[in-house]
Amino acid sequence: MSIVYLACLLVALGAMVLLDARFRLVFWRDARRASLVLGLGLVFFLIWDAAGIALGVFARGGSRLMTGIVLAPELPLEEVFFLLFLCYLTLVLVFGARTVLDRRGSDG
Repeated sequence: MSIVYLACLLVALGAMVLLDARFRLVFWRDARRASLVLGLGLVFFLIWDAAGIALGVFARGGSRLMTGIVLAPELPLEEVFFLLFLCYLTLVLVFGARTVLDRRGSDG
């Protein structure tokens, strides 16, 4: 049992929070809306994973870098944090790109 992968995901999530806070992209722009969108995205992908697991498409791979904690059959703890990171990254990228494009438009 190891927490290396989970620790990497948490560090990456922390970096996203710092980036978000610095440029006021997602949560620092509208925390209520960001929480709703992030929560819905996480639920969507967890349902997607559950369907993939039920169909035999997804399976938990063994790795000595993971905690070994399983939340449901074939659903490791790290998957939830990965999906959270994926959804948050998407929000930061979309609002970051929008901010850059808006600033470019106002400069020209």
